[in-house]
Amino acid sequence: MDVKPKVNGDLKDDEHDRRPAAIGGPTNPMVTPLLTDLYQFTMAYAYWKAGKHNERAVFDLYFRRNPFGGEYTVFAGLEECIRFIANFKFSKEEIAFVRESLSPTCEDGFFDYLEGIDCSDVEVYAITEGSVVFPKVPLMRVEGPVAVVQLLETPYVNLINYASLVTTNAARHRFVAGKSKVLLEFGLRRAQGPDGGIGASKYCYMGGFDATSNCAAGKLFGIPLRGTHSHAFVSSFMGTDEIIEKSLRSHDGSRVCQDFVSVVQTWLSKLKRLSILKGVFGDTNQSELAAFISYALAFPDNFLALVDTYDVMRSGIPNFCAVALALNDLGYKARGIRLDSGDLAYLSCETRKFFQTVEKEFGVPDFGKTSITASNDLNEETLDALNKQGHEVDAFGIGTNLVTCYAQAALGCVFKLVEINNQPRIKLSEDVSKVSIPCKKRSFRLYGKEGCPLLDIMSGENEPPPKVGERILCRHPFNESKRAYVVPQRIEELMKCYWPGNTDKKREELPTLKQNRERCISQLEQMRPDHMRRLNPTPYKVSVTAKLYDFIHFLWLNEAPVGELQ
Repeated sequence: MDVKPKVNGDLKDDEHDRRPAAIGGPTNPMVTPLLTDLYQFTMAYAYWKAGKHNERAVFDLYFRRNPFGGEYTVFAGLEECIRFIANFKFSKEEIAFVRESLSPTCEDGFFDYLEGIDCSDVEVYAITEGSVVFPKVPLMRVEGPVAVVQLLETPYVNLINYASLVTTNAARHRFVAGKSKVLLEFGLRRAQGPDGGIGASKYCYMGGFDATSNCAAGKLFGIPLRGTHSHAFVSSFMGTDEIIEKSLRSHDGSRVCQDFVSVVQTWLSKLKRLSILKGVFGDTNQSELAAFISYALAFPDNFLALVDTYDVMRSGIPNFCAVALALNDLGYKARGIRLDSGDLAYLSCETRKFFQTVEKEFGVPDFGKTSITASNDLNEETLDALNKQGHEVDAFGIGTNLVTCYAQAALGCVFKLVEINNQPRIKLSEDVSKVSIPCKKRSFRLYGKEGCPLLDIMSGENEPPPKVGERILCRHPFNESKRAYVVPQRIEELMKCYWPGNTDKKREELPTLKQNRERCISQLEQMRPDHMRRLNPTPYKVSVTAKLYDFIHFLWLNEAPVGELQ
């Protein structure tokens, strides 16, 4: 009998028949079983030494506070977690390194155990990637042998933490900018290393951005690419006499303009003679004009010029318009301009007036609607300020503050044991926000009459689920005075099985990046505006059933030591 090679975490043949197609490895090759903290191995050895390593454990991955002073978070990073678990296997070299890193007293049997483990006995339940999520509600529930699941903790927290943080940051920028604006992620050069740059491009797209400048991310994830030229390109030219090849074929291919430079200069003269523009500009910078002409000759169907190298209104905009009008003569339509400094609100408004004047005076259809892109260290606050001042910007290129999550460094995800051997466990703290919610749970989102989410509620796994139209008591997990009855009009169960291990449960297909992006946008549109606003947003309610509330506090009292006064 032939033996088929096992792949994808040494899965059995019948498991392949039952499951969807095999899952590839993590995007980043550095995501291996060694991408973890040393104490995960020391705990794994101690579990193994005590004979506890195969005890069935349940861990919840969640966060305690929404980032950026807001009241919502977008869940991201699940796909990379499933890719990791699907291919989890120690190499001999990795096991040798672990042996060197642990105490020499560790027994050889433990390293034989490491060589044999995979994640075929692990189950992962999670909220769908791209969903809006809230504190305390598990993003993921991981079940399996305690030693194996412990080894997943650090990589899982790492893969979820930044992904969810930067996706949320992107979503917040999208909310402030508005649906109609084009958002471009320009953060690669300022990101925290190559992995930070790749991850930022992927998750900013998920969070609602339209395109990236990052070519590697474009290739890996199919994200649309955008970008033209820098100030260096403009300042590298000295004058129009540097332009050797001056011809340009028309858009329809029917004719060739032999001296495109002369056509541009003719248009610049016409602009100067317009009485309505007198006093706006005089002689423009000819080296800038040469750069614009050269770029237009290279990309006549994608001409977008950076206009602030010398002076926006006195040189950049007139030079751009002259080139754009010359391109128009040949059937091309210029893409627009980019502002990278100065008073963006004022300059965008003045630029729009200039474009509208050109359209009116020369009868060029839609020239007044030519796109204006703005960049220059933009963030939520500057976008909000621009909205309040009034502006004419069509697209925003955002980099540093977006990809570095400058306003908040980390989301603060945690990975807590909630059950072992069917026994619920609780982590106590003098800080109530750090008290965990014990036992294996189900999570539901309850919707009201207007279609907006009212609250999320957690219940014990074996409790009957809430029903549409039936009144349910929803309690704050730790504050006995905070409670409310809710009659849900729609109910969504949040957790789905994304990795069933060797069980017969159906595995959910991983959505594509585009589907995750669409889900993110759709979920944010469903939220009540007061939950979404930047200043003093209304907290979204996270609750537990009355039965789970009683059990939390029973276990709390049972586990907390009783003090004694002398």
